[in-house]
Amino acid sequence: MIRVWGVRISLHPFFVIIMMTSLLTGHFIELITLFAIVFIHECGHAAAAALLGCRVLSIQMLPFGGVAVIEDGGKLTAYREIVIALAGPLQNILMVGIVLLLRRFQLGDPLFLDYIIQANLLIALFNLLPVLPLDGGKIVQAIVSLWAPYYTTLMWTYRISILCSAGVILVAISKWISGDYGLPLNLLLIGLFLFYSNFTDYRNVPYRFIRFLMNREAVFVRYAATGGLAQPIISFPAKPLDTILRLLKRERYHMVYVMNKQGRILAVLPEQRVIGSYFQQNTDKL
Repeated sequence: MIRVWGVRISLHPFFVIIMMTSLLTGHFIELITLFAIVFIHECGHAAAAALLGCRVLSIQMLPFGGVAVIEDGGKLTAYREIVIALAGPLQNILMVGIVLLLRRFQLGDPLFLDYIIQANLLIALFNLLPVLPLDGGKIVQAIVSLWAPYYTTLMWTYRISILCSAGVILVAISKWISGDYGLPLNLLLIGLFLFYSNFTDYRNVPYRFIRFLMNREAVFVRYAATGGLAQPIISFPAKPLDTILRLLKRERYHMVYVMNKQGRILAVLPEQRVIGSYFQQNTDKL
């Protein structure tokens, strides 16, 4: 593990084992090239995040790719998340453009340049699949959060990603059972990795939602600065606070209208008041 400009860069132990194995199998050049492409891809995410004012904590190189860990301190809006997600595949497209120029001027080994082009296109297209935690999945999740409540967005995007990951595993197993192919180990391992990642993140949705609530002050500041209108949420006095908060949308500020059965407004509460009461309620239970 090393630090570059305050960003922690780490290698997964299994990734190191794969690198060592490649020395014995004679594929070290191909693998180190693939590693460099993935690293540049992740640097694209990190650079975009830094330019948008978000703090980059680390870049982790995993057995099947990499991930840039970005701190969400209320600055990571849906629009910024989309830009950051697109910045990774954009690096792959730029690298393809550079290699095409090298080929045009007949610089470098043509076979190796073809390998770089294919690897970049494969990584870009794979990452744009609409499955979490891939870039395409993050883009879909950010877009959905623009119109759906954030809690609902988290729950359903992770559920769908789990189903898609299970589908990849089933496809790999079916190909093996059919006898037309040997065991497609790469496809199976990718499916298992995606399934494990999504299942773990799905279990952590309550904690991510708590972080979302803790960063809501930034949304109020943005709407106060622009004079935006608050979106109303209608509630009844006996409605649980967590049920109300699960209706909050990521990019909207809310006012909660408490009404009785006759439709009379009993109180109008800013969302901070409801969030504060929710945290106080949970603190009193401890």
